[in-house]
Amino acid sequence: MEGDFITIRKSLLPLSWIYGFAVGFRNTLFEMGVLKSRSFTVPVISVGNITVGGTGKTPHVEYLTRLLKDKAHTAILSRGYKRKSHGFILATKDTPMQDIGDEPYQMKQKFPEVEVAVDKKRTRGIKKLIEDNLTTEKVDVILLDDAFQHRYVKPGISILLVDYHRQIIYDELLPAGRMREPLKAKDRADIVIITKCPKDLKPMEFRVLTKQMKLFPYQQLYFTTLDYDALEPIFKMDNMESPGTIESLGNKNILLLTGIASPEQLIHDLEPHTSQITPLTFGDHHNFKGKDILRINEVFAALPSPKLIITTEKDSVRLKGVEGLSEEVKNALYVLPLKISFIFDEDREKFKNRIIGYVRKNSRNSILAKSKDEDKPKDSDHSGNRPRTISFRNS
Repeated sequence: MEGDFITIRKSLLPLSWIYGFAVGFRNTLFEMGVLKSRSFTVPVISVGNITVGGTGKTPHVEYLTRLLKDKAHTAILSRGYKRKSHGFILATKDTPMQDIGDEPYQMKQKFPEVEVAVDKKRTRGIKKLIEDNLTTEKVDVILLDDAFQHRYVKPGISILLVDYHRQIIYDELLPAGRMREPLKAKDRADIVIITKCPKDLKPMEFRVLTKQMKLFPYQQLYFTTLDYDALEPIFKMDNMESPGTIESLGNKNILLLTGIASPEQLIHDLEPHTSQITPLTFGDHHNFKGKDILRINEVFAALPSPKLIITTEKDSVRLKGVEGLSEEVKNALYVLPLKISFIFDEDREKFKNRIIGYVRKNSRNSILAKSKDEDKPKDSDHSGNRPRTISFRNS
């Protein structure tokens, strides 16, 4: 049920109050105009959360990318968390993962035709993408990855992700809980998505969640779930056979190898399909060292057969470059690709129309702007009567 993965460390609540005061003071400076938010001349869509990791940002950015990449020249701008470089970098297909971070690297490998850039200063990153002629053609729309707290940019659409199992209405601020901002920060979002929902979400639960979120009329609420594709080998060794989907795992013993913020959902989804799961967890964006590789080899060697190692896409891009994995591990190491889908079909169409309608309306270079009847929105993409939050060129 919602909120079932939340742990509150009550002894740290006094520190959370101090943290909350500091965050609230910063937000007040933006609201008063002391700290400035900047708008840009291209459509900007921000995807983020107000909790620490684990809400599914990357799959949702990838969903938006698939929605837009054939209709508009799309760019993804990320901070590039834990990269070993500085400043602005525009990725190519040959850019090392260490230079841009694991998630941007993953997205560039999946979507080579899309511009992927990293810059801790998002305003500078956007400016370089649209003004410095770094790309072969003009960028029509920019997707900001993990930028809900980056208030120096004023996006045209701000999407807030909330983990179904870590509902913000039950959580507390850091360090007692996992929230980066107070609950009222959700009011800045144009779209709120409850992620990682069970596929059989009951109508009563849908109504309860909708009421609990207490959104304003200008905000839209959606519900998404995770879909898993067939397992793929990370190292294409001789005689490797795909075990298929998670539904066909049978009686295999699974070593679940993860370095992500919230592996609980993945464990929950795998449990009905296999006899035993041995979690081997590391910190989010973990860089695997020699002692980690030795531990992986030893834990897997101790498991009874038949056995398999499953890891995430984000972890796979880091595991490919490490040395010391045993041949047994390489022959059994598979990545589990995932995508998101909307619980309700009508929501999928409504979301698509909102995003495409916004980009069409505010971009003068894209196919969307040139073919105004294509994918015509079925409903309005206006955010109530709020003032517009971004300025664009006249098209």
